[in-house]
Amino acid sequence: MRAIVMSIKSRFAHVVKPGCHFLLRRFSAMPRNVEIKAKLPNPTKSSEVAKTLSGKEGSLLVQEDTFFTVPQGRLKLRIESNSKAKLIQYNRPDKEGPKLSDFCIALVEDGESLKTTLTRALGVVGIVKKHRMLYLVGQTRVHIDEVEGLGHFLELEVMLEDSQTEQDGQAIAEDLMKKLNVSESDLITNAYIDLLLSLKK
Repeated sequence: MRAIVMSIKSRFAHVVKPGCHFLLRRFSAMPRNVEIKAKLPNPTKSSEVAKTLSGKEGSLLVQEDTFFTVPQGRLKLRIESNSKAKLIQYNRPDKEGPKLSDFCIALVEDGESLKTTLTRALGVVGIVKKHRMLYLVGQTRVHIDEVEGLGHFLELEVMLEDSQTEQDGQAIAEDLMKKLNVSESDLITNAYIDLLLSLKK
């Protein structure tokens, strides 16, 4: 992965914004969050609750995530409406309930060009397309997702502060689960890309 990122940085500097050298930092310095993902039988009701908790209208994001073949973790290029593209590398265990994720992000000036380049260099695992309603509740990003080919889901991302532990994030996520009427039976283990790939088997 280090060689791949260094190659991207040196050979495609016109595509990736200067400053993305932070991708090469040690994992201990990376941002962390605690995440949960769950099936959502009633997205309208969940959106209403999330809006109340946030105190603000949600933001609609139209996203396309292209996942590339890499030796460890996951690497995806997110092309999003009304925003610059993002190259995201992350590591997250596949387990039910709140899970810790470490990640790094580089803003990209020309997402389509980088997608073509990485597709040729690495190969594509799959593509996830979704409409996402984003609500900010304290330090948590609440996502109400409609995923093409899968349906509706809830995703919580508790953005941990440096002083907070994984257990702190789990407590915040579990409290929001209760407020959003999400039960443990609704929780799912796999990422959207894994669910989509399983449908093709």
